[in-house]
Amino acid sequence: MSPLERETLETDVLIVGAGPAGLACALRLAQLIKAHNEAVEQGRAAGASLSAENVYLLEKAAEIGAHCLSGAVFDPRALAELLPDFQERGVPLESAVTRDSVFYFTRGGQWKLPINPPFFRNHGNYVISLSRFAKWLGSQVERAGVSLFPGFAGAEVLYEDGRVAGVRTDDKGIDRDGNRKSNFQPGLNLRAKVTVFAEGPRGSLTKQLIARLNLERGCNPQVYSVGVKELWEIPAGRVLRGEVVHTAGWPLSARQFGGGFIYALSEMLLSVGLVAGLDYEDPRFDPHNAFQQFKTHPWMRRLLEGGQMVRYGAKTIPEGGFFSIPRTSMDRALIVGDAAGFLNSQRLKGIHLAMKTGMLAAETVFEALLKNNFSAGTLKSYEDRWQGSWVRDELWKVRNFHQGFEGGFWSGVLHGALQFVTGGRGLHARYPARAGHERMRPLPEIAAVGGTAPPGGGGEFKPDGKLTFDKLTDVYHSGTHHEEDQPSHLKIADFDICNNRCVREYGNPCQSFCPAAVYEMEDNADGPGKHLKLNPSNCVHCKTCDIADPYQIIDWVCPEGGGGPHYDGM
Repeated sequence: MSPLERETLETDVLIVGAGPAGLACALRLAQLIKAHNEAVEQGRAAGASLSAENVYLLEKAAEIGAHCLSGAVFDPRALAELLPDFQERGVPLESAVTRDSVFYFTRGGQWKLPINPPFFRNHGNYVISLSRFAKWLGSQVERAGVSLFPGFAGAEVLYEDGRVAGVRTDDKGIDRDGNRKSNFQPGLNLRAKVTVFAEGPRGSLTKQLIARLNLERGCNPQVYSVGVKELWEIPAGRVLRGEVVHTAGWPLSARQFGGGFIYALSEMLLSVGLVAGLDYEDPRFDPHNAFQQFKTHPWMRRLLEGGQMVRYGAKTIPEGGFFSIPRTSMDRALIVGDAAGFLNSQRLKGIHLAMKTGMLAAETVFEALLKNNFSAGTLKSYEDRWQGSWVRDELWKVRNFHQGFEGGFWSGVLHGALQFVTGGRGLHARYPARAGHERMRPLPEIAAVGGTAPPGGGGEFKPDGKLTFDKLTDVYHSGTHHEEDQPSHLKIADFDICNNRCVREYGNPCQSFCPAAVYEMEDNADGPGKHLKLNPSNCVHCKTCDIADPYQIIDWVCPEGGGGPHYDGM
């Protein structure tokens, strides 16, 4: 095979990821460039003009917004700063929140909290489809003159003298054996003066960058939840447009972090989902199946009966909070949004924080462009900016929230109450934390204490095809499509662990924690036992496997650009 000759494109700024953080960064930078150029033309500022065309925005989805998924109840604070006239611009905010409620579910009943906790009071927020919102925000970015590259996945971080120099995009037209097909196209070397990583949770390039530069030194380990969601059409009259409901309790055990949500985009269209912490103990727990069981609760059944599921998706959520945020600036690079863990796990909100950090990164990059200085010293002003903004104020008040739940739900409620009255401190200035995968216990330990299969685990769940569904049916409704003949984007470091050791110790939890049936233990054709079979074309890009695997031998990397889910309306 002949050596590759790659085209190299040089630009000023490269933003990797067109979610809320990356889009807000691009738009804010374009605004600053436009204002600067006008000032130069009018003689009010010195220096050369800049070009928004030299801001490249790289996105692995085939179109902007296709891979964006959230609940979502949206706090418009950052949007109002970015675009004060957002209402006049036709932003797709489906409904203002009209009513909040919180329930605690038992297996067959529920009780409603008489007073909603302050963090679940959503007056002034909006129920939205994040996919539609990102698509709209992308149109504002394109109109501002930024160069968009949808359908191009980042494959590798480029370095020069130990400093970030840009990103290489994926090769297209490679078959599953690694051979070049007739439609082969080599990836591009996109070299930039500064690169902004906005990949979302557990971004594949950000993960490499953090490890190589030891950016998490001194931080708590990042911990995650996974959110599993369906979009439902139901008969009118059961909910108010803009109604927001959160639940705790069943089907999650008292040892687990998480809860359910119901967000009414209209009187007939609901976002319904379950969020479960990926720091659970029982390897048999299945978040997707637990979500299906959640819908069988009598209260949920009455809400959804006679309706139709129209869309499905899953996404991981960085829940570690303030002390889990890595160093976010370095020579020639910044990290923004969910990629760095900017999310308020108490409020279940991160879109506004992602946008604000993207905007603050843009202001930092703009100053660096004017100085033509992209050193760590110059870009550190990004850290100063977010630390001096309402981003820090909000995250500091909940800095120990998730860690307070490490002992289970009820102790977490107690810690949460103490943290509320102490401004986020609680019993400790900084609560200890462990990575979620370290909390998973081997099956023999579970059996030794008489542990029974958790809700959603143990192979007990049987979907009915009307209210509840199996994983493959839901994957179909995610609109997921990948080119079948390509190398697997799920890199397993040691299949022998999967086929032997993990069978004995954990019972192959990848079959349970993956919400898309990517992992399957298949009978050996030439003898007893099973082996791991991968179905990468099912992948909905949630990254749960990369996070929850107890051996940390699964590495999720981007598949061929353009592939993946299509979260239209989600």
